[in-house]
Amino acid sequence: MVRRQFMTPISRHTPRALCQKALLEWEKGRIFSDEILHGLLEKSSLSPSDRGLLTELFYGVLRHLRRLDVLIGWLRSGELDPETRNLLRAGLYQIFHLRIPPHAAVFETVALAGRTRGVVNAVLRRAEREHAALEAKLNSQPLAVRESHPDFLVDRWITQFGTEAAEALCRNNNTPSENFFRVNKLKTNAAALLESHPEADLTDAERGVLKLRKIPPEWLSKGWGYVQDPSTLLAPDLLDPQPGERVLDTCAAPGGKTTYLAQKMSGKGVVIACDLYESRVSRLRDNVGRLGASSVRVHLLDFLMPPEPDSPLLDRPFDRILLDVPCSNTGVIRRRVDVRWRLTEEDFIRMPVQQLALARRAVPLLKAGGTLVYSTCSLEAEENAEVVSAVQRECPELELERIVQALPFRDQTDGAFAARFRKR
Repeated sequence: MVRRQFMTPISRHTPRALCQKALLEWEKGRIFSDEILHGLLEKSSLSPSDRGLLTELFYGVLRHLRRLDVLIGWLRSGELDPETRNLLRAGLYQIFHLRIPPHAAVFETVALAGRTRGVVNAVLRRAEREHAALEAKLNSQPLAVRESHPDFLVDRWITQFGTEAAEALCRNNNTPSENFFRVNKLKTNAAALLESHPEADLTDAERGVLKLRKIPPEWLSKGWGYVQDPSTLLAPDLLDPQPGERVLDTCAAPGGKTTYLAQKMSGKGVVIACDLYESRVSRLRDNVGRLGASSVRVHLLDFLMPPEPDSPLLDRPFDRILLDVPCSNTGVIRRRVDVRWRLTEEDFIRMPVQQLALARRAVPLLKAGGTLVYSTCSLEAEENAEVVSAVQRECPELELERIVQALPFRDQTDGAFAARFRKR
């Protein structure tokens, strides 16, 4: 009976089959996980529950990739092709991390295995039998294995924050992020949204930040707010733009900070929002339009290149500049789950060079007495404090006024860093 069930054709459009497809695409190394998942969900006709299962499986495997590969190494010797390895990863993730009945996880995974059904079945059945012993063995492994991170990242965090904080940070990175929603005061207010969804929790009345289990689709489609972790509001708050001012957002996509700047200015004045790639600028335009941020002007341009004669950067100096630079994203790994596997030690040499180059470009565009905020979503000193020190050395006309930082293990938010300078 079991063999006949295994021979039953399996749809290539189930959550588990699509997870396999996503993992194989991710292993090619060209596309980040969120883009892969977005593309699959956009084309699929999955029910809401199946969409949730696909998301959980795909991101869960990537979060726990090292743990899962260690388990595979204990349970199966010899080489495995990518298809079989990813099936085992997904099956083991279900057995060790989800509440799915183990027999169901094994059956559904084996059904996708094709010619390697025997291998997949044997490994998963053994994992099911030896679950407790394997779990105990995993929990005795070093932190980087136990919490599934690269050694070099864990070593960095232990040196910078201490062992206890590093362990808390790793656990945080493996915990799915909560849903925070920043109310768009250009269109509505928190009280109106709370009236329709009283189960939402108003976590920050001044900023209009709500936390809720599931964000209603109409809130998004009608531009009543933006899905935004509270840490992302640190830099715009530190910049403190005023109505009527001329503000530059240099690396603006996808637009969460941009539209918050426009909101803080009550829609008065102008925000020049720039980004480098057409796909990012398109998304930025969509978000600006949907949120009704009519004071924002979106431009496609390379901020590191000298401005063209008709560039909006040359009209006149800016009152305030937000320099939210590209970074390693180590503060947002719980949201960008595969960042940990894409980073190398060289990135912490390369990124600060680009970040400092962007700062050099921004300073001449700031008027005397104006404010510049440098910000990242990185936890690393090379991208934060060391870049700030370099800016101070190279740009004596800038006076450092204040630094703020959010740390996931301390603040229960994503990680963020922001430094405010005043031009003398």
